[in-house]
Amino acid sequence: MTEERLQQLLQRFPRHKVMVVGDFFLDHYLFIDRALSETSLETGLEAYQVVEIRNSPGAGGTVANNLRALDVQTYALTLIGQDGLGHDLLRELRARGVHVDGVLQHPGRFTPTYTKPMLRELDGRVHEINRLDIKNRQPLEPEWEEQIISLLRKFVPEMDGVIVADQVEERNCGVVTDRVREEICQLARSYPQKVFLADSRARIGEYHSLLVKPNAREAKRVFQPDWEGVCPLEEAREAGKRLSERTGKPVFLTVGEQGVLVVEGQEVAHVPAVPVTGEIDIVGAGDSTSAGMVCALCSGASLIEAAQVGQLVASITIQQIGTTGTATREQVLQRLREARAWGWRPVV
Repeated sequence: MTEERLQQLLQRFPRHKVMVVGDFFLDHYLFIDRALSETSLETGLEAYQVVEIRNSPGAGGTVANNLRALDVQTYALTLIGQDGLGHDLLRELRARGVHVDGVLQHPGRFTPTYTKPMLRELDGRVHEINRLDIKNRQPLEPEWEEQIISLLRKFVPEMDGVIVADQVEERNCGVVTDRVREEICQLARSYPQKVFLADSRARIGEYHSLLVKPNAREAKRVFQPDWEGVCPLEEAREAGKRLSERTGKPVFLTVGEQGVLVVEGQEVAHVPAVPVTGEIDIVGAGDSTSAGMVCALCSGASLIEAAQVGQLVASITIQQIGTTGTATREQVLQRLREARAWGWRPVV
């Protein structure tokens, strides 16, 4: 990809509307200073002292964060709780300029939350200790599914792109239930000119008629549900081909530090990751890749160009330690210049 071509694509980003539908979590960071620890009089245990609280939209919210950093008009379609955590999540989305008219609040459910205690040790080292997860473990009621489907039918005609964030692994307990997933697939068939892309931890093989973005493990487990291990690149290629045949659409198959495979039927192109130096944090890398790829596709990029943009975006976000990073259009353009100087080959 030339610098001129990337500039052409990036200039189009602000005119696009992209909706993120699915599971939005609140990333709730608690920063603990161990030098201030006390001993609980009641239990005798160490009582951690929180000195800073930071909230950020997570899961589908991370995708939305990345879209907004790229200056895309971003819409959220999700369901959260009528609780304080839900209030915090809505506030963070609004602060980033995300449209929240599609956010439903359920009086009887939790706002999904990842509480991440970040412990600063006496030597100054900071590390995350046991995460506390808040999720809903009961199936979503049919009347709330109907509301989500109604919002999909309302908003999709106005969008240029739709990104599905199917985060919750417990079947039918998140936003993307079986009924909602089928509606998304039907809408993808009804609006073939729009960009639809799905990312799913547990059910990527149940999507059809739209682009999907699994990692190698997720793709392998579509056909071998109990598969575990390290997936060689050639095996990932074959899994991608089978998945593309199954969905009827191209597949973006991420292969970690090796980049992404662009699979269209039996044709496979390998777009390598952009090399970076220093410490990295891969949390949210897949979400930033999705955002970059969909923005590029909405702007007229080819599949391979979109994968290149996704890799450029991810190379920036993984260098932001202890947070789910984002990248601006200016940073993406600068990273291309750097990557070309480093000898990055956009396709191998």
